[in-house]
Amino acid sequence: MAIKNRNKFRLTRFVIFKVSRIFKILSSIRTSERRLLVIKLDAIGDYVLFRNYLEVLTSANKYKGYKIDVLGNIQWKDIAVKFDSKHVSEFIFTDAENLYEKPIHTLKLGYKLFKKNYEVVLQPTYSRTLIANGLCGLAAAKESIAYNNPTEKRKYKKRTDKFYTSLLTLPETIFHELERHLYFFKQVLDDESIQLKGPLFPVSKTESKGIVLFPGSSFHKRNWEKKRFLEIIKRLLLHTSEPIIIAGGPLETELASYLIDNLPEGSNVINKAGKLGLVDFISMVANSKLLITNETSAVHIAASCQTKSICILGGGHFNRFTPYPEAINYELSCVYYEMPCFNCDWVCKFITEPDDPFPCISNIDIENVWSEVVQAIYSDKLL
Repeated sequence: MAIKNRNKFRLTRFVIFKVSRIFKILSSIRTSERRLLVIKLDAIGDYVLFRNYLEVLTSANKYKGYKIDVLGNIQWKDIAVKFDSKHVSEFIFTDAENLYEKPIHTLKLGYKLFKKNYEVVLQPTYSRTLIANGLCGLAAAKESIAYNNPTEKRKYKKRTDKFYTSLLTLPETIFHELERHLYFFKQVLDDESIQLKGPLFPVSKTESKGIVLFPGSSFHKRNWEKKRFLEIIKRLLLHTSEPIIIAGGPLETELASYLIDNLPEGSNVINKAGKLGLVDFISMVANSKLLITNETSAVHIAASCQTKSICILGGGHFNRFTPYPEAINYELSCVYYEMPCFNCDWVCKFITEPDDPFPCISNIDIENVWSEVVQAIYSDKLL
C-alpha cells in the first residue's frame, strides 16, 4: 500500500483499531444471526483460484442454513455475479486499496458489516492486509478465523491478530495457493474428505479458434519485453493462419498499439485491449486455441476454461500461484529462468532501469518461449 495522505490514513487506523473495539463491546450484548461473511479482497487471479471453494463452503453441513455473504474486490465483481451468485446470499464489493485514505468510507463499510450481525467471519487469504483485518474487526463477529502469517508486517500484526478468535498455522509443506485454500477449509469445516479443487468456470466452448496474447500484468516490471512479444507474433503470422488476438485491460491499450503499429499492414491480428469486460474476456479465452501471457489472472482464467496456455513466469511468487500442483493436471506450460533469489516476494535485490523488467523476466529467452508455442499448437496442427 502506497500512502499519500498520512492524516487520512491515521484516521482510517483510528477507525480500524478504536471503533472496532467499540463494536466488539456492543456485539457482546447481542445475539448473532446464522450468517457468515467471507472476506476476499485480493485481485482477480486470486479470486479465480479461490471461487470454486465457495461451493464447498455452502454445501458443508457445518454451516447448513446460514446466509453466506462475500466481501470482495470490485475488480472481479462481474465474474462473481455471473458465476457465483447461486452460492452467495449477498456480495458486498469495495475498492480495498482506496480505503486506506478514506476513513469515512471505511467507517460506513465497517458499520454496514457490523449491522449484519455475523456469527462467523472467514478470511482465507494467507497474505492478510491491514484493511482486510480491520474490516474483520469492525464486523465484530462471534467467531473469526484467518491464517497466522508470520511474514505480516510486525507493526500491526500483534494488534490485528486480536481481531480473530482463531488463527490457523499453515504447514511448511503447503505452498501453492490452491492447496492453502484446501487446507483452510479442511480445518474450518473439520472435514478431511474435501478434495483439491482446481479453477473451473462453467462456460460453453462453442468453437476453438484464435491465439490470444495478453502482454501486460498488474506491474510493468513483471512484463516480458514488448519487443519479444512482437517477435512471437511475427513468427506466428509466418506459421499459422489462426487469427491472433491482443487482449488486456485499459492499462494494456498503449502496449497493444505498439504491437499493432509494428506489424505489417493487413496482418491477421485483432486488437481487443481495453475493449472487453471480464465476462466477455473469459468467453473469448474459452473459445480460443491458446493463450500466451505473463503471470497474470489470464493464466488462471485459461486454466478455468480448460484452454491451453503459456505463462512467461518470474520468480517473485514461484510455485505459489504457478506452476500448478501436479494433482491439477491442466494444459499450462510455464517458461522461466531459474535464479537463486526466487521467491523474493517481488522485492528484487537487483538494480534495474525503471522501465526494464526484473532480471528473472528479462533473462527468459525468445527461443524457449517459441519452443513452447510450437509444442502447444503442433498438437492442434496449426503450424
